[in-house]
Amino acid sequence: MDLPEEVVERAKRNIEPFDTEGFVLGKGPVPADIMMVGEAPGENEVYDGEPFTGRAGKELDKQLSYLGWTREDVYITSAVRSRPYKWEKRPNSEEKRKANRKPNKKEVKAHAELLDLQIKTAEPKVILLLGGVAYQRLVDEKGKISEVIGEKLETPILKYDREQDTYIPSDEKYIVIPLYHPAAVFYNPGIRDSIYDSLDRLKSYL
Repeated sequence: MDLPEEVVERAKRNIEPFDTEGFVLGKGPVPADIMMVGEAPGENEVYDGEPFTGRAGKELDKQLSYLGWTREDVYITSAVRSRPYKWEKRPNSEEKRKANRKPNKKEVKAHAELLDLQIKTAEPKVILLLGGVAYQRLVDEKGKISEVIGEKLETPILKYDREQDTYIPSDEKYIVIPLYHPAAVFYNPGIRDSIYDSLDRLKSYL
């Protein structure tokens, strides 16, 4: 995806004050019928320079296959392009390591302008929101994704206004479908049936 260098560089500068590392822009066809927006890259993604290449990536590949898609069919990016991390002790050791963590709202805002531009450039017919961070960034800042999992929403999306330093609804409406983040099943295996139920609903919509 070709984007103005000044926007990309501004996003990199914006994220510098936070405990993050790396920068993974996204990957896929442009224009894109389907766009997936995740949370943020993890350690594997930063190393590989591509979204969803770690354990969550393997789960995403299974879900794409279930839908009859491959990665070549979708543009994949995230709300934050740098890996948020925290320091934690290794088990049975005083040594510390960087662990993945959920991005905070300031980190999401640091890359908000960039995501808006990616959506405008990709011109997606459908945006799939993988997890609560993406849902709150684009649809409802205080909303709970668990209440709308698998629903087809035709709605304006939230765009970042630099002058007002706030989010405002877009003039146009988008088809947006919130889904569980692929990694969610690792922490809550009981939702697997719900995940595939939402994928079945997605199939019927499309």
